[in-house]
Amino acid sequence: MQIEALKLMPVKGTLPAIKAPDSPQQPEKAFGEYLQEALTSVNELQGEARQARVNLAAGKIQDVAEVTIAAEKASIALQLTMQVRNKIVDAYQEVMRMQV
Repeated sequence: MQIEALKLMPVKGTLPAIKAPDSPQQPEKAFGEYLQEALTSVNELQGEARQARVNLAAGKIQDVAEVTIAAEKASIALQLTMQVRNKIVDAYQEVMRMQV
């Protein structure tokens, strides 16, 4: 059996042109906008829970479970917001402790 030497052969066809990015990709939204939207949605959940309690007290709502679910949604959203805030404060303190 005879082994043939490797030959360089031209690549047939064309490769798609890869465009080098001119500048790093900018995110669609800034972090502040995401944070503002999250805080707005938490505030809306708090408002819905408050309105559900008022409606229950006024007798407009007969289902207590509906009020409880609204209150739990608002509570969980607030707890998540507090955890995110704590992480951000921890990260800030860690950066401030770094020696330059």
